Amino acid sequence: MDEFLDIKTVFTIRLPDGSPAFLLKLFSNGIAITETVVISWAVMVILIGLSFVLTRNLKQIPKGAQAVLETGIEFLNVFSKNQFGKFASVFAPYVGTLFLFLLFANVIGVLTPIEAFGFKPPFAIKPPTRDINVTAPLACLTILLVIVCNIRAKGVFGWFKHFLRPVPFMLPFNILEYGTRILSLALRLFGNILGGLILMHLIEGLIPVAVPMALSLYFDFFDGFIQAAIFTFLSVLYISEALEKD
Repeated sequence: MDEFLDIKTVFTIRLPDGSPAFLLKLFSNGIAITETVVISWAVMVILIGLSFVLTRNLKQIPKGAQAVLETGIEFLNVFSKNQFGKFASVFAPYVGTLFLFLLFANVIGVLTPIEAFGFKPPFAIKPPTRDINVTAPLACLTILLVIVCNIRAKGVFGWFKHFLRPVPFMLPFNILEYGTRILSLALRLFGNILGGLILMHLIEGLIPVAVPMALSLYFDFFDGFIQAAIFTFLSVLYISEALEKD
């Protein structure tokens, strides 16, 4: 268990002051570049690269990858229109980016070679979403959008007043709701991805042939897709609810 919770430092960055290389020093502290950061960057590079490749040489009549891309964008636009109404153009890019990042981050672990028959993989790629430091900021970002949308829909005073509804006694519970939503979003994604990763390693240790490849279809692909979809859908639900006026 400790092996999966331990987030290793890949390298650090320092300012050129004679101290060890690769440690960015801010005041008296340093910022470590962990494997989670590196893999998250890799996911972003993959998404940016795909966006350039798939949007080059677009045809008037879409075929192949372009047809799939346009179908996905059309679904995103219709879905956002149904959920956000006139604000669809504002939140559709966020929803699409969030889902794609989570999807690729959840399934990127399949690129790790399987350890079997004494073969030691030269590298191991662990999903960055098995790190609470990834899921928690994403959850905080969604709740920050919820607060902004609440203020946009109700005004500053209207937003403060809604904490007192239905009775003033509910004030601490209404405030606590923001915290519980952050915990719900962050811990659900973190726990499911970490749990699936641990189970896959246990299975690979017990039955290293055939079975891990079959179960990978569920734990790496299906579960990764489901968790990305759940996180994104709940984010959409919270934001669309905040846009509604009393």
